[in-house]
Amino acid sequence: MFLEFNAAYIANGLTDSQGHSAVPGFHFRLGACAPKIAHNWGVKVLGGTLVSSAAIPFLYESITTPGAAGTKTGFGNADLTIAAVAYAKRDWHWYYGFEYFLPGLSYAKNNFINIGQHNVAYAPSAAFTYLPHRGSLELSSKFQYFFNGPDSSTHYQSGREFLWEYDAIKRIGRRLSIGGNGFFYRQVSNDLQNGLIVGDGHRGRALAIGPQIKYHVGHCAFIAKYEKDALVENRPIGGTFWLQFGMPLGRPRE
Repeated sequence: MFLEFNAAYIANGLTDSQGHSAVPGFHFRLGACAPKIAHNWGVKVLGGTLVSSAAIPFLYESITTPGAAGTKTGFGNADLTIAAVAYAKRDWHWYYGFEYFLPGLSYAKNNFINIGQHNVAYAPSAAFTYLPHRGSLELSSKFQYFFNGPDSSTHYQSGREFLWEYDAIKRIGRRLSIGGNGFFYRQVSNDLQNGLIVGDGHRGRALAIGPQIKYHVGHCAFIAKYEKDALVENRPIGGTFWLQFGMPLGRPRE
């Protein structure tokens, strides 16, 4: 599969550990384009088949605060799944594996803005899709648990993070589907610097929900969706517009 993820994120606030404004006058804008290739090797492993994928985002970021402002473009953290195992049984499809995140390609610890994080991370991941009624309804979820390595330049280490992404979508007619989507994010351990807890731990939290529309043209799918942030702590608060595209490459295996 070839997939394309495009996003525009707009935030006009940065929250503290109580969800209050931490930086009055804070504005953040992000534009992202992330192509992804996913391949099923057709190799039997643990009762499923071996799958690999690779994605790298190219980003534009702009930050404005009362004391400073700046913009930057560049490649972010590459997302690699070297080996995952995928299954399909009747209306159920699922997989599990490990994702690896490489450091951003351009980084300097004294920069006002950096694209991506300057550390290695990995995440055990699992996902499922349920397609009852001949695929007219789709219920999907993906779960990830992130382990962040330290930043070698600043000796800062972000805490472990949990992310749940979900969607529910219903087909209307032959090509069009409508539904909802979102995510829940929670940082479950403290940020550290030189082995010491940073402030009160600086643990992040966010919940997002919004509508989505999917349209099929042959074997290709186009998705437009929006996610609105809520219950945010220690993170920017705003909303994200998404435009996504997916198409098969080659012919499916018999």
